Amino acid sequence: MSSTLEKTTIFFPEQVVHADDMPWYSPPGWKGVFLKDLIGENQTYGKFSYHLVRVQENCEVPLHSHDTQWEWNAILGGNGTFILNKKEISVSKGQTFVTPPGVSHIIRAGNRDIVLLAMFVPPLG
Repeated sequence: MSSTLEKTTIFFPEQVVHADDMPWYSPPGWKGVFLKDLIGENQTYGKFSYHLVRVQENCEVPLHSHDTQWEWNAILGGNGTFILNKKEISVSKGQTFVTPPGVSHIIRAGNRDIVLLAMFVPPLG
């Protein structure tokens, strides 16, 4: 599954960033989960960050929370389940969800990979 954002160009007043030049990485212990940092705190003067997240079919971003960040996610492709405070919500392309600081959540891919855009305010460090 390919997402338009995986190949997008991001324009800043002083810089141009090509998303396809940025590497994917997998957080330790997160089987089948890959991230690509599109915009970091350095580009936004510490205001926000956003990242592409790819979760392979039948894998999940494990239970976690963020102490200070609001997290906004937009589903770009695929389908799965978002678990927010133990409440399961089916999600698919075009849907968005918001997680306040300190709220535990899981993102689980269904029978296909799920790709989402994750924005954090303040940014992930």
